[in-house]
Amino acid sequence: MYAVIRAGGKQYRVAPGDVIRVETQGDKDGKVEFGDVLAVSAEAGSVLPAGPGALVTGEVVEQGRGDKILVFHYKRKKQYKKLRGHRQDYTAVRITEIAFDGQSFKAPELPKKEKKVKPAPEGGEEVKTSKRPGKKAKKQVAHAHGKKSAPKKAAKKKKKK
Repeated sequence: MYAVIRAGGKQYRVAPGDVIRVETQGDKDGKVEFGDVLAVSAEAGSVLPAGPGALVTGEVVEQGRGDKILVFHYKRKKQYKKLRGHRQDYTAVRITEIAFDGQSFKAPELPKKEKKVKPAPEGGEEVKTSKRPGKKAKKQVAHAHGKKSAPKKAAKKKKKK
């Protein structure tokens, strides 16, 4: 079972459970509906044009920006060069249901991930954290004369010819 939809000027072949990246979509509570369904295939080997009641729904998985694309304009012998970068916004959508002509094909539900909870320290003692979480404290060695030591660099030997 699959459908062909149009979103953001492009066409996508989707099946229930697929995750696709489309141009940024306006979502309602994490749900997205694609009403522009071009074709539907209910069984292997048959592709039907979608009727007016065909609908593909999905849920937003993630929103972000794609990789940077460099756009370079150049005209030879004219001393003209222009370099621009571009990052396209996207919305990752997981297709949950394809419905048409009274039939509905749904994707299986994904198990929800449970948040890991750290156990409380024993004895009710408070654990002190540093001001910069995730950073290890640097150890410094002090010598008898009060100066901090720095690591010595290895001397390079020069070869004579």
